[in-house]
Amino acid sequence: MTTIPIEVSTEQLIRAVERMPQHELETFVAQIVALRAQRTAPHLSQDETALLLQINGVISPDVQRRFNDLVAKRQMETISPAELTELIRITDVIEQDGARCVGSIW
Repeated sequence: MTTIPIEVSTEQLIRAVERMPQHELETFVAQIVALRAQRTAPHLSQDETALLLQINGVISPDVQRRFNDLVAKRQMETISPAELTELIRITDVIEQDGARCVGSIW
């Protein structure tokens, strides 16, 4: 993986990105898109978050973050076959948890 200094100007960062091999560039872009999505997504209050977690079951922040990253890669069409398999597995677990929650309501 290519390493760049932490404190760089935007211009220096662009020059560093221009030198990245294609596969690293695609991974980098997917990470930037995921970061942008996290920053622009609407945020819930603590009470709303707690209520939704209670209704929907608890997904760890790490699993949610990985899920979001994989969805971003899929949308950018840069997801690997192994990552797609992982995304499907995570989706299945989330759906099963949701079905259990709905089943307990009825």
